[in-house]
Amino acid sequence: MIGLSILIGFYLLGSILHEAAHIPLPANVIGLILFTASLFLKLVKLEWVEDAGQFLIKHMLLFFIPFVVGTMVFFHYIGVYAVQLLVSLFASTAGVLLVTGWSVKLWKRKGGEQHESR
Repeated sequence: MIGLSILIGFYLLGSILHEAAHIPLPANVIGLILFTASLFLKLVKLEWVEDAGQFLIKHMLLFFIPFVVGTMVFFHYIGVYAVQLLVSLFASTAGVLLVTGWSVKLWKRKGGEQHESR
């Protein structure tokens, strides 16, 4: 129960920061960044939130129900724009794969040059 309270607290902290500081990130992302930082800084111990995290992962399918219902509401639009959606989906996926591959290749090349110079 304490772990779930900690996770909800970070979400609420993210919501407060999002509204107060007008940070251009979703509140849940801000809370996740803060939570991750607190784990790395050892402000929160993994043992405190591990059971709550496992519970949430175990029941993750429940969190997708609103998304699926929303998809059904706009199903007509998905059918009308299916070609455009599929093209943009495949193009963006290919773009991300290419940029990631090139970035890793460049990063490894730079890392190899640094090791040789030492």
